[in-house]
Amino acid sequence: MAENYSTNLVPPAPMKIAAHKSCTELAEKVDEWLVKTRKHDEKYIKEHYEEESLRLRGFAPDSFLLKCDCPRFGTGEAKGMIYESTRGIDEFIMVDITNYSNTYTVNGFVNHMSPDDNYQDLKRLIGASVARAYRVNVIMPFIYEGRQHKRSKRESLDCALALRELTAMGVRNFITFDAHDPRVQNAIPLNGFDNFMPTYAFIKTMLKHDPELNINKDNFMVISPDEGAMDRAVYIANNLGVDMGMFYKRRDYSRVINGRNPIVAHEFLGSSVEGKTVLIVDDMISSGESMLDTARELKERKAAKVIICCTFGLFTNGLDKFDDFYAKGYIDYIITTNLNYRPKEILTKPWYVEADMSRYLASIINAFNYNVSLEYAIHSSAKIQALLKSHGEDYDYVGSLV
Repeated sequence: MAENYSTNLVPPAPMKIAAHKSCTELAEKVDEWLVKTRKHDEKYIKEHYEEESLRLRGFAPDSFLLKCDCPRFGTGEAKGMIYESTRGIDEFIMVDITNYSNTYTVNGFVNHMSPDDNYQDLKRLIGASVARAYRVNVIMPFIYEGRQHKRSKRESLDCALALRELTAMGVRNFITFDAHDPRVQNAIPLNGFDNFMPTYAFIKTMLKHDPELNINKDNFMVISPDEGAMDRAVYIANNLGVDMGMFYKRRDYSRVINGRNPIVAHEFLGSSVEGKTVLIVDDMISSGESMLDTARELKERKAAKVIICCTFGLFTNGLDKFDDFYAKGYIDYIITTNLNYRPKEILTKPWYVEADMSRYLASIINAFNYNVSLEYAIHSSAKIQALLKSHGEDYDYVGSLV
């Protein structure tokens, strides 16, 4: 109920979501959850706290979505436009920098929106509203240039530069999911940076899709495809009470192909996977080469079932290889979130399962607007344990989301 958020019951400022065209579908789902939640809480406040009723203006509108756009001129130049007043509002600007489906014209030539284009549009929307808003928060599920997070040669540090630029523009809080390396927040130590994980959504989706799963240390195992995903694998394995293993990618550092050193071999560290269901966890599927090679290695080691969970399904090299590996039995199914753009055809694939993050994101936005602790949202161990104890029960309900 509302008292879970604040002793004042009503947030310090009305809330609005400015959704860039790269993520309108996700924003609409988030808006639906927020409307349901706020309508429920408004009714509760009016029934139990009559003195608060006068402060509820703007608390529970029919929609929290702010009308905005970034139209372009014939040269390809653009401007950010907000079609409603933002004075005094707690504004949440949502953008998916990976969405390449939108296009624009430059002197008659058609260009697809790149991460750079989407990021520039984000800055345009900030520039159009930050001077009047009570507070501006950015929700960027896939962090811009997150894979260029450290310097090993004479290289730019693009992610750190972007974070510094956004805070200089007046952004108070930066919200992202499963950052490739969350240490990039060191670039803005005096500003809000929150990195959320979809672990609970993965486990809930997996159990709903595959209710016959036998999750114990004799039949189930969590696998990290490389050393970078170890923290994710350890967290899930500890919560599920199962063993874990890891693959070490041996690379050829004398060559660079498509911007990276090619993988020579996958070396496995861990106990036997024979006869077990194995869960591979990572932050993203880009080309999918590494993830599919890991799945094949596990099946060749006689794993009974291979499940892949990745926060972001980018599928930059298309879906054909995934179809091929599914047909050959190397993978059973893949779970990714709806936090980033995926081609529509993937929703028809027998090997693909979507973990809907809209309800979780709505709870995060709601808690931010109330200025309360997000510890329960960040650390989901208690929710995971409750889910495992009630294997198969449906927890969806209308009410406060944190």
